[in-house]
Amino acid sequence: MALNVTQKLIQDHLLSGELTPGEEIGLKIDQTLTQDATGTMVMLELEAMGLDYAKTEASAQYVDHNLIQEDSKNPDDHLFLESAAQRFGLYFSRPGNGVSHPVHMQRLAKPGQTLLGSDSHTCANGCMGMLAMGAGGIDVAMAIAGEPFYVKMPEVWGIYVKGELPDWVSAKDVILELLRRHDVKGGVGKVLEYYGPGLKNLSAMDRHVIANMGAELGATGTVFPSDEEVKRYLKSQGREEDWKEIVADDGAKYDLHEEIDLSELEPMIAKPSSPGNVVPVREVAGEPIYQSYIGSSANPGYRDFAVAAEIVKGKQVAHGVSFDINPTSRQMLTDLVKNNHMASLLPAGARLHQAGCNGCIGMGQAPATGRNSLRTTPRNFPGRSGTKEDSVFLCGPETAAASALTGKITDPRDLEMEFPDISAPDNPTIDMTLLDKPKLPEEAKEIELQKGPNIASIPEMDELPDEMELPILLKMGDNISTDEILAGGARVLPYRSNLPEISKFTFEIVDDTYYDRAMEIKDQGGHAVVGGYNYGQGSSREHAALAPRYLGLRVAIVQDFARIHWQNLVNFGVLPLTFSTSEEAEKLEQGDVLQFSGLREAIQNGQEIKAKVKDKNEEINLRHTLSVRQVDMMLKGGLINWVRDREK
Repeated sequence: MALNVTQKLIQDHLLSGELTPGEEIGLKIDQTLTQDATGTMVMLELEAMGLDYAKTEASAQYVDHNLIQEDSKNPDDHLFLESAAQRFGLYFSRPGNGVSHPVHMQRLAKPGQTLLGSDSHTCANGCMGMLAMGAGGIDVAMAIAGEPFYVKMPEVWGIYVKGELPDWVSAKDVILELLRRHDVKGGVGKVLEYYGPGLKNLSAMDRHVIANMGAELGATGTVFPSDEEVKRYLKSQGREEDWKEIVADDGAKYDLHEEIDLSELEPMIAKPSSPGNVVPVREVAGEPIYQSYIGSSANPGYRDFAVAAEIVKGKQVAHGVSFDINPTSRQMLTDLVKNNHMASLLPAGARLHQAGCNGCIGMGQAPATGRNSLRTTPRNFPGRSGTKEDSVFLCGPETAAASALTGKITDPRDLEMEFPDISAPDNPTIDMTLLDKPKLPEEAKEIELQKGPNIASIPEMDELPDEMELPILLKMGDNISTDEILAGGARVLPYRSNLPEISKFTFEIVDDTYYDRAMEIKDQGGHAVVGGYNYGQGSSREHAALAPRYLGLRVAIVQDFARIHWQNLVNFGVLPLTFSTSEEAEKLEQGDVLQFSGLREAIQNGQEIKAKVKDKNEEINLRHTLSVRQVDMMLKGGLINWVRDREK
């Protein structure tokens, strides 16, 4: 049977299940990735499991999100993460080494392997011929402990690529075009696999840009073949021995088909406040801007910064524009300095920040109130920038640099200059200075975890009750993101290892009375929330499930869920249900009280669940899509209890 690349990767790692779309499969995980916004919980979970040493081939803990040291909370957690990495046998990437995804690509990614990360943009490393997926932290902890990763077998969406990108158009415009066509839930339940003659015109880092924002389509992952370009990239990083060819067989089939002609693309931009709100740049040209921001895991390559440097070289950015340069890795920053690109950016008025995620996650560089921010980041969900009423546009580096010069959104093709011809260095810097290798097992056993005063253990989770009477505390619309459920940013993320404190920010962007109302009834049986389509899109942070659970959330009822958040809810014992029809949702209002009876038996005996609406003489027909394994987890109150009971 002829196989595509995705099927080959899954088949090589399949531990349970079959390659039937929609069915649960268990996969062996070779590598893991954690970052500091999510990794603190992962390390606490590994401690709770009593893990002796990582069972994966390579696991890495990165410090790239919480770099602002406003007080002791972030640096204390950095010391905890360093000690945990040493104790459990992980690589440790120190603050300033760069964003996890491009650093992992440079130093650890291997064609043919599986990578699971507690960051939704882990899919970026699919550019290397890997099956790379984001997941909740506890799923990653289980993988580090050698357990399978369970996911529903995705459909494989074949995207045939032909042609070559025109001047002033780059990889970011490719993925923005797909978002224009399919919006933020177009990839749900799918792996996007790129193939075709146009791939020879996309560098490994171009592919990283495209794969990274597969997360914005809601995809399970993005896969590129491991071809001669991947071999070239690994050779440039001194790792040619890690390359092996992985391409689709002749005659390989795909569940869905798409074609994209690179030569027909033009500069694209996503308007506030969704990555799917995409139009050509020319349609919004002339809008004034306050900020132009280049960096993040969605444009992390040498070329992305160098092309901006050449565009502004010898010029000055417009008065009143904050031109923010956010390098994505220490290696790449060194090369930009060596090749004098920083000497072009800084005199033009650029503000240089440390290598890390920074403003992408609201960790600095927040825009002014009521002003437009132009960013090469992957997301522009409401409030993600750190400014509550933000107005963030997403674009490629050419558009960002051109707009910085003019002070308004500008189609870079309108600049009166030749397109800069940029080539990445043939021999890029290779820097392991801030990437510490794992301790040997015998050394690791002697390491003690260093816990600062901000670290609090995960509270006990009770079993699923059989009878529940739950008031609906929130009724929301479509596309509610995890940033809206629990914000990121410099105010919130320092409490990532302190669940009682971080829970105070839950749903504040949606309704700032939620926390107080939830706390009032927390000990009276809890509550439910209701939402629309694509509930929980965006970040993989499990705090968006943990914090509401801590506040008493027992049931989330929506039209459909984003994959990672759905799995996080299950992991922490929140029952995720969907309406059997769209009309059922219209029967419910915020403030209604739902009555569930015989719930434990009901979820074991089928997918249909019924709930009565108290005082309304209404019955709501609901569904669950839990596997047999997940039903058992739900009965026990979540994955932690399930693991504990299994090991008794």
